[in-house]
Amino acid sequence: MQRNSQLEKLKTENFDICIIGAGASGAGVALDAILRGYSVAMIEKVDFSSETSSKSTKLIHGGVRYLEQAFKKLEPSSLKQVKHGLAERQYLLANAPHLAKPLGIITPVFSWIEGLYYTIGLKLYGLFAKNDHLPKAEWLSKSETLRLAPSLNPKINSGVIYYDGQLDDARYVMALVQAAHAKGTVVANYVEAQSFVKNEAGKLTELLVKDTVNNQSFAIKSKVFINCTGPFSDHIRLMANPAEETRIKPAKGVHIMLPKEFFDSEKAMLIPKTKDGRLVFVIPFKSEVMVGTTDTPYKNLEKEPLLIKEEVNFLLETLTPFLRKMPTEDDIKSGFGGVRPLLSAKTNNQNETKGLLRDHEVEIDEASGLISLLGGKWTTYRLMAEDTVNKVGAILKNNKESSTHFHKLWGAQNQQLNKESFLKSNSNIETETLEHLWSTYGDQATEVLKIAASDKALGEKIIEGYPYLKAEVTYGSRYEMVEKPRDYLARRIRVEILDWNLTKTMTPTVAQLIGTELEWTSEKIEKEKNEYESLIEGFISAKNKFE
Repeated sequence: MQRNSQLEKLKTENFDICIIGAGASGAGVALDAILRGYSVAMIEKVDFSSETSSKSTKLIHGGVRYLEQAFKKLEPSSLKQVKHGLAERQYLLANAPHLAKPLGIITPVFSWIEGLYYTIGLKLYGLFAKNDHLPKAEWLSKSETLRLAPSLNPKINSGVIYYDGQLDDARYVMALVQAAHAKGTVVANYVEAQSFVKNEAGKLTELLVKDTVNNQSFAIKSKVFINCTGPFSDHIRLMANPAEETRIKPAKGVHIMLPKEFFDSEKAMLIPKTKDGRLVFVIPFKSEVMVGTTDTPYKNLEKEPLLIKEEVNFLLETLTPFLRKMPTEDDIKSGFGGVRPLLSAKTNNQNETKGLLRDHEVEIDEASGLISLLGGKWTTYRLMAEDTVNKVGAILKNNKESSTHFHKLWGAQNQQLNKESFLKSNSNIETETLEHLWSTYGDQATEVLKIAASDKALGEKIIEGYPYLKAEVTYGSRYEMVEKPRDYLARRIRVEILDWNLTKTMTPTVAQLIGTELEWTSEKIEKEKNEYESLIEGFISAKNKFE
C-alpha cells in the first residue's frame, strides 16, 4: 500500500465508485464494493480513521441502553438498532479475531432489587443475539463479583455479568482498508475533497481534490460518488448540492485513560445510571483502563474535540460509588474526544424534524447523484456498507450480493498461522512483544519481524520497558501509509490514547524512523517532530490546568 503509486492511479484511472472518507463506514463500503466487482477509489482528508472511527468506546454491541428505551418508551427503532448490532457482532468478532474479542462486562448493584432488574434486562438482551456463542448473562454473588473485579467498592450487594465484544477500532479500520486494497481498491490518505464537477444534467462526474502532502491538485473521475464522512457529511452534501438541508447533529463524547490499579480486571464495568442519563463504561484497553463516555452537543467541527474540566469531573464523579480507590485528575494518563454523527430526519419543508435517528440511512440526492451514508454506529458498519452498495447496484445495474459477512480481514487471512503457533515459532523474543505484535498486526506480525531481522537496529525497542519495535515504524511507513508521527503513535499502535507522556518520549525516534523510510530531509524530520510534540504538550498542559 504505497501512497505514490496509489496517487498515480487516482489521477489516471476511471472508477465505478469513489468513496470520500476512510473511517469504518468508508472502508466497509470499499471492501464490499470491490468484492462485488466494481472499480473503487477511496480517499481520506487526513489519515485513515483519524476522526470518529478511532475515538469510540471500542465496544462491539447492540446497545443495552437502546433495549431499555425500546421497552420503557415503546420505541421500535431502538429495538431494531439492538437487533442489528447483535446480528453484526458475530461478524466483527469472526473476521479479525486478532483485533476483536469477547468481553465480559459487570454491572455492580447495591440491592437485590437492582440485581433482579438488570439480570432480567441483560438476559433479554442476550436472547436477541444469535449464532455468536457468547456466554449468557448471569447474576453473581458479592464474592464472585469481587473475585472477578477486586477493585470494586466492597459495599456492593452483587453484580450481573453479560458479554459483548471489544475491538481496537483504528486497527480494525486499517485491516478493512488493507483488505480492500488487496482486492484492488485504490486508496490514499491526506487527499482532501475540494469541489465537484458536473455534467450538463447536473450529475457529478469528477471530484477535484488536493494531495496535502505534496501540495498538488488533481481530479478523480467516477460514475458514482459516495459520501462517508460521518460528522462532516453535510459539508460534502452541500458541496454537491447547495440546496440540500443540513441533517447532521454532531455530539461530543470523551474518554479518559487511567492506570489499571484503579480497575484491575480482565472484565469491564457498566455503570447503568448517570446524572445525564447515559451509560458509562470502565474498560481495560491494552495497558490502561478507559472510562467513558459523555454526550454533549458539538458545533465547531473545524477543531479537534478536547477534554474539558466539566467532562472529566463528570466521569470521575460517576466512578465514585463503584471503586475501592478513587482516581483524581492527576491520575489521568491521557484522554480523547470523538464526534458522533447523529442524524435528523428530513423536514420535508416543514419546520420540525422527527427527531434524531439512531439507525443509519443511505441518502441519494436526486439532483447531483451523490450517495451519502449517514448516521449509524461502529458495530453496524458492515450492514451499513452492504445497504449502501446495494443502492449502487440499483444505479449501475449490478445484482451481485454482498460477501462480506465472513470475509477475513487483513491480518486474519493466513489460516495456517494462529497466535499460539506464532508465539511458539518466535520463542526467542519476549512474550510481551509477541503478544503486542499479534494483537496489532495478526498474521502480518511475521512481516514486522522480517524487517526487524533485516537490520539489527530495527530489531531494537523504541523505548526500553515497552513492547514496541522500531521495525513497526518502518513497516507502517512502508505498508500502512504512515505519513506523520501521529499516524503511527495515535492510530497504528494507539500510544497517544494510552499515555501522553510516553507518546512525547517516543516521538523523536518515531519521526526519525519515518523520515528515514520516506526519505525526508533533516529539516522535515525536525518539523514533523516539533509539530507533534507541541500538540501533545498542549494536551498535557490543558489537563494540568484542571488542577
